[in-house]
Amino acid sequence: MRTLDRISNFVGSTFAIWVLLFAVLAFIFPSGFTWIAPYIVPLLGIIMFGMGLTLTKDDFKEVFRRPKDVAVGVGAQFIIMPLLAFLLVTLLPVSPEVAVGVILVGCCPGGTASNVMTYLSKGDTALSVAITSVSTLLAPIVTPALMLLFASQWLPVSAIDMFFSIVNVVLIPIILGLIVRAVLGSKVEAGIKSVPLISVVAIVAIVAAVIGANQQQIIETGLIIFAIIVLHNILGYFTGYGLGKLFKMGPSKQQAVSIEVGMQNSGLGASLASVHFSPVAAVPSAIFSVWHNISGPIIATIYRKKQEKQQSSTSVQRAS
Repeated sequence: MRTLDRISNFVGSTFAIWVLLFAVLAFIFPSGFTWIAPYIVPLLGIIMFGMGLTLTKDDFKEVFRRPKDVAVGVGAQFIIMPLLAFLLVTLLPVSPEVAVGVILVGCCPGGTASNVMTYLSKGDTALSVAITSVSTLLAPIVTPALMLLFASQWLPVSAIDMFFSIVNVVLIPIILGLIVRAVLGSKVEAGIKSVPLISVVAIVAIVAAVIGANQQQIIETGLIIFAIIVLHNILGYFTGYGLGKLFKMGPSKQQAVSIEVGMQNSGLGASLASVHFSPVAAVPSAIFSVWHNISGPIIATIYRKKQEKQQSSTSVQRAS
């Protein structure tokens, strides 16, 4: 069990490397990964079940302790990112499938990677987890509604079908995870330690499957998609940070909101795109998954150093 724990911790801490490695491998050897495509939805369900296992009562108590902070984060997640996505695909020349795929990424809730990056940035991790939890639980209603509002001019959107998809692949697995933890209690603690390993394997498989299945489309349109995703992500970070300042949050809260807004549940985006639109529509989610594992550690480092500098300056002022 200790060996499994060490492997799980190592894989979790090197998540970005594995995503990048297998994304490249899937691009070079697509036939080796296309067989995973039919399993994208079940893989996401496994990730969400793991998320349910890791949630505790304290995570939900945090929502009621700081409702304003959580509301700002969740509101920013579901307002800023869809609007940015809509503006980018309206201004830049992309196909309807790519436009819908980018908007879908913007309409998804935050992912668990944002919690890790907030922790690494020395931000308010408890707030980050609370925002992720609430936005994920709201996703069955909010994501289809936003897609209907922003994406239906490009491709037909069935909000009802999307609602049931998100319930099946997100809500039910999370609830099952919560129930298993509540029933088994401490007996499940050992299993929880393997959740990072399972989640990394699942998300890497999803990304590799999407990239492998769309290699040719990525060759043709990958550069413009990558540019849009990078802009979307970076604008999300900065807009989220600015919103935290606007609401007079402390530095650690600003960092949490910034990272929550900038980082999306790209696995959910890839799953929904594959089921409800087309394989090409899943490409932005796959590229986003690769990119935010590059930008996430960078922004976390910037925020951590900024906070350390502020703390050092404050200590010097007090000493003098």
